[in-house]
Amino acid sequence: MLALILAAALAQTALPLNIGGRVASAPDGAYDFGWPGVYFEGRFTGSSVEVVVDTGGEHLALSVDGVRKVELTKSGQTRLKLDRLGPGEHVVRLDKLTESQSGSSRFQGFFVGEGSEALPAPSRPRRIEFIGDSHTVGYGVRSASRDCTESQVHDLTDTSLAFGPILARRLDADYRIVAFSGRGVVRNYNGVAPGQPMPALFPRLIPGQEQPRVGADDAWSPDALVIGLGTNDFSTPLNPGEPWANEAALRQDYRDRYVAFIQALKASRPKARVFLIAGDTFAEDVAQVADRTGARAVRITDMDRGACHWHPSVADQWMMADRLEAAITAK
Repeated sequence: MLALILAAALAQTALPLNIGGRVASAPDGAYDFGWPGVYFEGRFTGSSVEVVVDTGGEHLALSVDGVRKVELTKSGQTRLKLDRLGPGEHVVRLDKLTESQSGSSRFQGFFVGEGSEALPAPSRPRRIEFIGDSHTVGYGVRSASRDCTESQVHDLTDTSLAFGPILARRLDADYRIVAFSGRGVVRNYNGVAPGQPMPALFPRLIPGQEQPRVGADDAWSPDALVIGLGTNDFSTPLNPGEPWANEAALRQDYRDRYVAFIQALKASRPKARVFLIAGDTFAEDVAQVADRTGARAVRITDMDRGACHWHPSVADQWMMADRLEAAITAK
């Protein structure tokens, strides 16, 4: 039986961490985080563990041994103890579910007390990096309706149900997600936020903050890189005043700048194989980019788009994971 106890004081021993996703180290030893799908894992022996986190208004899931125990949905500081876990070794994990385009959350650690032992953090043999937009985020994926309010979109987004984490679990891989709803390679949805497409946001440690930025000492090196960008570049007509004379000019700029973005990524990720998601309206453009960069295009079609605002449903996310798994594991 699980008892959830709000703890009055921190336990004595902090667990070593396996961190998936980008985080910014805080002066007090905590970690600020804002990108989708960030997770923290620790291992220990004993029957209880405590987590200390400031959710910052985001929804987080706390699991032990692969079983989700509780979702943290209230804003602010939380100290939570999971008790009566049984003897032996356990893995505790905290996952960020929702998307924050401004602000951040803060993780202060997992802690165990007397009679328990901290163990080395979990590790996996593979690493995958996912770069994308709302499809990668898992925008509103828990919704059974396409009609959603802004608050419903937030609350029903769950990156753990998106294709990236699904695929990573199948391949026993750690992963990192750098994705932002509404952004493209050169143009964002309906032309909003000009000059701030995904490549411009990519260096940030916290998505809504210009600083801090990823440093040259970032040693996280993926085996595979999956990029899904293009839906927002082409899903709405050009508006007056945008910098492209016509759609042909937009597509040429998309292809050229996508190639440059991928080449820069490959230079800092020399062992990563690159896979590009190709949607219906820009499949030929992605095919050309793949030819120019040595990447592999993975065509994604026939989605039901039953989640918020015609976004991929849970079934769509599983289908995307299926097609990417076939591409990545192909001999």
